[in-house]
Amino acid sequence: MQKTIWSILVCALLSAGCAEQQKGIVVSNPTDIARQELVSIPYSEFTKHFDVDSIFSVKLIDAETELPYQLEKIGNTTPENVLILVPIDAKGEVTLSVAKQDSKPDFKTQTYARFVPERFDDFAWENNVLAFRMYGKALEGRPDDAQGTDVWAKRTEELVIDKWYKENDYHTDHGEGLDYYSVGQTLGAGDVAPYFDNKIHFTKHYREYQILDNGPLRTTFVLSFEPEELNGETISLTKTISLDAGQHFNKVVVDLKNQQSQSTPVVVGLARRGESEPQYDFNESSRSLAYWEPDVQGHGQTGTALILPESQPTFIDNDSTQFLLSVGIQQNQPFVYYNGASWNKAGQVTSADEWKGFVEKQVEKINNPLVVKLK
Repeated sequence: MQKTIWSILVCALLSAGCAEQQKGIVVSNPTDIARQELVSIPYSEFTKHFDVDSIFSVKLIDAETELPYQLEKIGNTTPENVLILVPIDAKGEVTLSVAKQDSKPDFKTQTYARFVPERFDDFAWENNVLAFRMYGKALEGRPDDAQGTDVWAKRTEELVIDKWYKENDYHTDHGEGLDYYSVGQTLGAGDVAPYFDNKIHFTKHYREYQILDNGPLRTTFVLSFEPEELNGETISLTKTISLDAGQHFNKVVVDLKNQQSQSTPVVVGLARRGESEPQYDFNESSRSLAYWEPDVQGHGQTGTALILPESQPTFIDNDSTQFLLSVGIQQNQPFVYYNGASWNKAGQVTSADEWKGFVEKQVEKINNPLVVKLK
């Protein structure tokens, strides 16, 4: 009898141990595209499921490869989500293990943003692929004032914003890339503006910023614009922009308030270079626009793109300075879109056809996110 009881206890303990060992994260890829992306798990669910706090390790079970992660706070003092950078094959599935650790792993920072008061209130951000910036109040009224989103061409995985601003020679390529993209009086590489009577009404530059998270894997910030009368309507807006490690596209969430109307017409746009036969592709079904620029003074070719996954835009091609996608923003309904770029000298995308295909794959990934389950 005693022997039987001990057998039952041993089996019970083994079963408990096996159940504990089986705890993990299963990530599956519904697309035919190999991917390396961030997956997000609510922090409260994650810590409860794995009985860990803010110090732990995440590994691929099969390869015992440790994966980088970030505790996303979204501007709060405590974490909201656990972000994990996961590599996964096309139609693949991977299982991740989680274990307590005595010290937090030191992951390389791959995304970054900051306010740049030394350069007319720029706000700049980047990842290990590209860098971007928006112009600030101090630039308004100057001869070199510009309107839209600027993109910096990079061919290094290192973060360059601080270095390039300090050296103040970022219009020259010293082997890492350069800023040769021209914005001028356009929406640049994917900005947004009100659009009344077939005319763009540029807003003033942003007035306030708030960094919600600043790496190592995702940087998110908010740019706020003061109320302004445009076409007889008082409009104010915020843009929440996030950029993940390894990605060519920002996610942009626009919250627009209009004191006179429940719906506001806007356009998102891409600067064009005036060539007689521009290489662009507007895909109505995927709600995307891809443009491959001509070579600029030997600096190379930039591809820019827009994806509007939640809105059906109207394509406007009557402006020689930019391509436009027109939509209406409803009051109290955030408008979500993605803007991105590539540079042929970085080597990943080197032609118009490759860029078109790259954008189509990005649309598929946005519409079919990685599936995450705790087990």
